[in-house]
Amino acid sequence: MNETITLLSNHRSIRKFTDEAVDRTTVEQLVSAGQHAATSSFIQACTVIQVQDQKVRERFYEITNAQQYVREAPVFLVFCADMQRHRLACTMHDAPMMSGFTEQFVTASLDCALFAQNVAIAAESLGLGICYIGALRNDIAAVDALLNLPDLVYPVFGMCIGHPAQDPEVKPRLPLEVVLKQETYTDEHDEQYLQEYDKAVRAYYQNRGGGAKDQSWTEQISAMLIKEARPHMLAYLRSKGFLQK
Repeated sequence: MNETITLLSNHRSIRKFTDEAVDRTTVEQLVSAGQHAATSSFIQACTVIQVQDQKVRERFYEITNAQQYVREAPVFLVFCADMQRHRLACTMHDAPMMSGFTEQFVTASLDCALFAQNVAIAAESLGLGICYIGALRNDIAAVDALLNLPDLVYPVFGMCIGHPAQDPEVKPRLPLEVVLKQETYTDEHDEQYLQEYDKAVRAYYQNRGGGAKDQSWTEQISAMLIKEARPHMLAYLRSKGFLQK
């Protein structure tokens, strides 16, 4: 493997950071790297908000179920899917914008994810650690208010960035045979592969937590998917002008 593939394959979520600061120039380099990600039809629909105000970080800590690193990480970024600047572009040319389409929501959200992953890879290439924070969506309306987001902008997730103060193992991923299909979709042998994968994940959790967590991947997923998944999201997104049609 070359250096890039090795870097990608060694990704871990870092949840403990040293007190060492990450300077503004580095943050700007990371965000610039994010801007060079692929973007659907050149829409460039991601806006990044760096949150340094400790009072706001404390509020985010509460929203994210007391994830300590949310308030302690040297850098905390919020990635927002943003179609507001596109409305401005239409206004500049006296062109009535047709907004609210599901496709626009999908492309803006995907743009944001691609942007953020570039940031993550760039950070790790500099020896920094990152952790995505999807739990901002636990109370997305509160996050919206804290960031003063206009219509057609919503916070997709946050990201903690800093110098790692831990060296966790790489979490095992699904077998390639389950993920990579040829020609058409088939899951004929997937259950067998998942049974073997469950053993690897259980061993990982037992090793990471000293035996405190005894759970396989399929157990974890099945336990998660019998619960509601932030049902407030649809009403919120529609209130922001997304998913109208």
